[in-house]
Amino acid sequence: MLTRVTILLSILGLALPAATFAQGFTQGDKDLLLSGSGTSSSDFDNNVFSIAGSLGYFFTDRIEGLIRQDVLFADAEGSGSNWNGATRVALDYHFDMGRVWPFIGVTLGYIYGDQVNDTWMAGPEGGVKVFVNDTTYILGMIEYDFFFDDSNNIEDAFDDGRFVYLLGIGFRW
Repeated sequence: MLTRVTILLSILGLALPAATFAQGFTQGDKDLLLSGSGTSSSDFDNNVFSIAGSLGYFFTDRIEGLIRQDVLFADAEGSGSNWNGATRVALDYHFDMGRVWPFIGVTLGYIYGDQVNDTWMAGPEGGVKVFVNDTTYILGMIEYDFFFDDSNNIEDAFDDGRFVYLLGIGFRW
């Protein structure tokens, strides 16, 4: 009898922290994501900085619409500085797994700047949001963008695409 009580209390003890973080998202929630990175040479004469952010709104408990903005600035010795940007909208479907929220979705947007051909892009995306408390989460995401520049062939557009990786911190309110 004592063993059963010990096992039951142990299970409840493990379930309690998970229940604490089970808040997740509900219809009407807003979502802000921020990330950034940078690199510099040892003499700080070659520098690259990148920031990304998104603002989302939950239309239902599972479906979120977002607008995303990425900006990259590079300054290299001898070649001057340049920047690139991408502005996208996305629609994601989330899976409620307690404090872990995997998602899949689609994105559509425009890429522009000094080092890219300005063009429309679209593609699939997926990732996971892991809540560290009721309002804050860590996000890991990957998306594949294919470009609609000069090609009339969808296969060429898909083959000439790009992967976008993101690790960031998000806030729900």
